[in-house]
Amino acid sequence: MNDKLSTLRLFVRVARTSSFSRAGREVGLSQPSVSRQIAELEADVGTALFVRSTRAVKLTEAGADYLTRVEAILEALEEADHVARGSSDLRGHLRVALSTSFGIREVIPRIGRFMALHPALHIELLMSDDRQDLIAEGADVAIRFGALPDSSARSRLLGRSARLLVASPDYLAKAGRPLEPADLGRHTFVIGPSSAASLGWTLRKDGREVTFRGEGRFMTSVNEGATAAAVAGLGILTVGFWGCRNEIADGRLVRVLEDWQLESVEVHAVFPPGRASRPAARALIDYLVKEVAPISA
Repeated sequence: MNDKLSTLRLFVRVARTSSFSRAGREVGLSQPSVSRQIAELEADVGTALFVRSTRAVKLTEAGADYLTRVEAILEALEEADHVARGSSDLRGHLRVALSTSFGIREVIPRIGRFMALHPALHIELLMSDDRQDLIAEGADVAIRFGALPDSSARSRLLGRSARLLVASPDYLAKAGRPLEPADLGRHTFVIGPSSAASLGWTLRKDGREVTFRGEGRFMTSVNEGATAAAVAGLGILTVGFWGCRNEIADGRLVRVLEDWQLESVEVHAVFPPGRASRPAARALIDYLVKEVAPISA
């Protein structure tokens, strides 16, 4: 039974990644071993589940139907095991998609306590500043900042995260400290993934609204790089409080126009479409909501 379950889980990962080799790397098997197990599964089922080509592996019509039914069975089995063991006993492999910066700064320092409560649970953080595809990555849950696009994925609003304007003391000493939003036009900005806004940012104070779009000479594709660039004096940065709290605390960054409010950003837990959320995913999100202040800010 365990061998069949392992093969079914492997089948799901091949289907979701469209790759024997990638699925094999995830579970520690060689590509030939994965191919052999899937071929044995197809022989057992009595039909082809995949169409193989030199570029990709794609589900057949029968394979797509089989995937839907297999995922439902595996999820129901995990839920049944969880209920039988009791809600406090979580186990298995939990995959969480989130931004690199949020993972390093907020989740990793706190996740050890959660893992200590659930010693049979293995956690994998899929960290990237690009928005991951939950299905292709096999993620059980994602933590996402910002408005969600229309999607069949289910989500849970966790709260809102405050955004700030920050800069290094050295930069402000050289360029001058902005006193009003109109002063921002004379400054350069650091542009990172979380600070890029095609329509600009809106500042609010006492019923007034001012929209600005910062122009920058320095751009980076990772949020940690944007914070480091601001510390290095390369310009003003718009960033979530969680992305600069340490630097503000030790004085490497200071707030700019702090009596003006930037619009906060929604924070969601997003679960893959067409699946029941796993107990471990729900428990981790509940834990992080209590532990990580920016999520509930």
